[in-house]
Amino acid sequence: MHLAELQSDSDAELSALVGEAVRNHFLYRSARKRRELRALLRRGRLSLAIGLAFSGACIAIANLVVGNSDSPLSAIARESLVIGGWVAMWRPLEIFLYDWWVVRRWQLEYARLAEMSARVISPTRSAAS
Repeated sequence: MHLAELQSDSDAELSALVGEAVRNHFLYRSARKRRELRALLRRGRLSLAIGLAFSGACIAIANLVVGNSDSPLSAIARESLVIGGWVAMWRPLEIFLYDWWVVRRWQLEYARLAEMSARVISPTRSAAS
């Protein structure tokens, strides 16, 4: 970081201050992403439980109501219920297959950025004159 005006603190003091601010900022962002990941996985588990229950209910209803009838209308009803069960599984699968790792990657990136060092270079008094 380069400062446009002369500072009363030494470069080392300013570097330590800026370094701590940068570290705190990225640690905060990393912690937020960690909380976001936990909430996403909790929502995924709840969605999975609901999806499995609904899918099981759809399959059970398809077997009970439609039975072994060979009519085209019962085949459509059976397949519609099975497809409805699969659709209920869409969101949990999306969370566990695709969504979580993006949040985790950002959390790790912020944690890595929290470890970087910062150096402040202020103009010298002779250059300011």
